[in-house]
Amino acid sequence: MAVKKILMLAGDFVEDYEIMVPFQMLLMVGHQVDVVCPGKKAGDFVATAIHDFEGFQTYTEKRGHNFTLNADFDKVDTAAYDALVVPGGRAPEYIRLDPRVLEIVKEMAAAGKPIASVCHGQQVLVAAGVLKGRTCTAYPAVRPDVEATGGRWCEVNATFTNACVDGNIVTAPAWPAHPEWIRKFLDVLGTRIEA
Repeated sequence: MAVKKILMLAGDFVEDYEIMVPFQMLLMVGHQVDVVCPGKKAGDFVATAIHDFEGFQTYTEKRGHNFTLNADFDKVDTAAYDALVVPGGRAPEYIRLDPRVLEIVKEMAAAGKPIASVCHGQQVLVAAGVLKGRTCTAYPAVRPDVEATGGRWCEVNATFTNACVDGNIVTAPAWPAHPEWIRKFLDVLGTRIEA
């Protein structure tokens, strides 16, 4: 298996499971994952938030962990990466305001590189304008944004355990979809795991 170099975009109050689990899963299969945040460098950390589904009209949010970044945002060269991952949580709503974040997403999309995004991470894809004419899913509250930008909504099951693939873009509604989302992302990456 060829090792892939994957870029992950984060920010304070990124969803805990949506950064930690994909990071660990991608490392587990042998890929290199560089996690960056606007305004921060390797060794800095982002605070995470834990979103849970407890029977209310929307998720609840609790303070999670500190996640240590391992690369410098200001040094990102998208040509050096094979794929992009955008986790959800609170971070997407404000990192999408950073012009370089949008450039990174546009450059990766224009190069046809695999992009995996989960939950509210699709807010970054919307802001970058890469979902027009594409089919994706996201946390349900992001659906109006996806459709307003010309994206097509992919309905998933009520347990949020499904993922959607449209060419190089792999999306999921929330962390319960990690097994299918990461499996489909690995398929798009061309990663084969042998038993």
